[in-house]
Amino acid sequence: MRWLAVALLVVVALLQHPLWLGKGGWLRVWDVDRQLQEQKEVNRALEMRNAGLDAEARDLKQGYDAIEERARFELGMIKRDEVYVQIPDRPRAAVAIAAPANEKATEKATTAGKPPARPSAKH
Repeated sequence: MRWLAVALLVVVALLQHPLWLGKGGWLRVWDVDRQLQEQKEVNRALEMRNAGLDAEARDLKQGYDAIEERARFELGMIKRDEVYVQIPDRPRAAVAIAAPANEKATEKATTAGKPPARPSAKH
């Protein structure tokens, strides 16, 4: 009887081995399923990118507005008889110097009971 139980146990183990560890076993199925989910996420991102590129291509083919916008912002082009005005930002050194001066003016004004003076903009 013991030999029969051991023999049946060995047969069950031999039958279970391909189910769990074989080429089409559960472990392989779980791994392939995980890879499939990852690929679906990558495909979704690529589909969104492709849809954006398709919309952009349609805009460029259909009208001049998209072409004009690209020419203005990417190439810096302007229309004929148009004036281009560029206003530079304040240099960082001037901003750094103006900040402590504003704090000192605010400090003096609050101790004197007056509202703080606004700094004059010198360009």
